[in-house]
Amino acid sequence: MPRVAPLLLLSFTLFGTGCAQETVHLAEGPREYVATDYDGVLRTWTRSAQLTSLDAMDNVLTVTATYESWDFRWAYAVRYSEDYRLTVEQRRALLEHTLAETRNKHEFYVALQAEKYKWNDLRAEQPAWIVRLIDDTGTETAPSEIQSIRRPGAIELTYFPYTSPWRSAFRISFPRVRADGRPTIPGGAHWFGLRFAGPQGNQEIVWLVRG
Repeated sequence: MPRVAPLLLLSFTLFGTGCAQETVHLAEGPREYVATDYDGVLRTWTRSAQLTSLDAMDNVLTVTATYESWDFRWAYAVRYSEDYRLTVEQRRALLEHTLAETRNKHEFYVALQAEKYKWNDLRAEQPAWIVRLIDDTGTETAPSEIQSIRRPGAIELTYFPYTSPWRSAFRISFPRVRADGRPTIPGGAHWFGLRFAGPQGNQEIVWLVRG
């Protein structure tokens, strides 16, 4: 009989604020960010977790994800515009474009490391891990697109500093509305998150929502 190692789920909020997880607000509207605010906004919208085997105490999966919310995208556009010295018109166009993308999809930047490098590939025909968007109302949604970032460049390494050569990076998109008309993150949800599941276990990373 094959020996199955028991699994212990150990969640580490590498970008958190102590023991209590920071809550997020999904409200839209104008922000008054400057470029130096970006790192704090990144921490607000980023979560990390590890799935660890009890037998070997090896990390089966380490994953960090940033939800590219309206709030995050505003701070990102301000930082990007400052770094690249964009004109006022270029900055306005960038901000309008990136905020418009939130109308149709929920997007996450994800960097993960599995026990074996080939198991990092979420786009494989038979992946070691599948990912779903979940929430406390029981809604579960498959991605509409998983984009592999094969060679993270200066932008990814700077704006998402948890990116590394040992991790595989992805942008994972989910529709805002399911085929049955239900929103994929309902307005009354107290939390939403990503679930990574496969033969070695499952791990959830969660964003708590404040009203």
